[in-house]
Amino acid sequence: MKNDKIDFYNSTNLKSYNLDAIMKYQLSMLDRLDVYTRRHSENVANLVCRICEYLHCKKVFTIHATICAYLHDIGKLFIPKEILNKPGELTDEEFEIMKKHTTLGYEMCMKDLKLRPYAEGALYHHEALNGTGYPNGVTKKDIPYVAQIIRVADEYDAIVTKRQYTTHINISETLKQLIKDAKPTDYIKTIALDSLKENYKVGKINAKALKALFKVVIDDTLYEISCVIDYIHYLEEQINRLEKIEKYDFKSQKAKKEKEKAYYQEGMKMLFSQGENFENYQQVLTEYREAVILREDVKDKLYNEIKIIKKLKV
Repeated sequence: MKNDKIDFYNSTNLKSYNLDAIMKYQLSMLDRLDVYTRRHSENVANLVCRICEYLHCKKVFTIHATICAYLHDIGKLFIPKEILNKPGELTDEEFEIMKKHTTLGYEMCMKDLKLRPYAEGALYHHEALNGTGYPNGVTKKDIPYVAQIIRVADEYDAIVTKRQYTTHINISETLKQLIKDAKPTDYIKTIALDSLKENYKVGKINAKALKALFKVVIDDTLYEISCVIDYIHYLEEQINRLEKIEKYDFKSQKAKKEKEKAYYQEGMKMLFSQGENFENYQQVLTEYREAVILREDVKDKLYNEIKIIKKLKV
């Protein structure tokens, strides 16, 4: 049976900027990261590029933001592997060490002339608009716009990865979680008094960037739907082929002459695909029919997710 797996992210938009040529050196830095962090960095860059498009950012800024996103976690090169790859929750002490990837990444970029223009992504991507982020607890006015966009993409991919999404079914639950981060919270109590009045109306993440992410997620969900529909068409073609085999089999069993029976059986052989035979083709046909029912259900659920997302409000 044909493989119907899809990439969770539709990365076609990235290609339009010919980023591979522009970022050859910057991307080489990612080769030193572990597989998980590299994949995460690529996902975040994909999302940031497309969020920038929906925010109608200029091409120069979009390219800059995308490169910053690729490099935002470069500081994790210096985090001990036993902490970086720990499967369970980090202790308070371990989390303090993990948080240092922001400043370590910034320092690495600042020491390299080719990376220096993108250091702000590494330093600020965990800062929050309301001042509750790290490493410096700065507020909206002091957080570069590019880092505000990266934070939205970073949080989304982190949740998607943690929940092990392989389909966009129920993806609206992740977006609802991000909406909470875009709204003011009780965390403002931890902000210095002179900043309280200025920031009490904002949440942690940029609401406009989040709205743009919604559109990106809808695009990716439509992409998944198109993949599901293509696979359904493939299954239907296989069903039609197997139903012809079934008809030949029926005629073969009804045939009174051996020559006529052999004729239909030869026709069946010509229609068999790899691994199919007289004994198992009906089981294969049943499996294909069941697969169509399953994929039709997936398609309906994905369309419903889009309806839910369109009703979400930040």
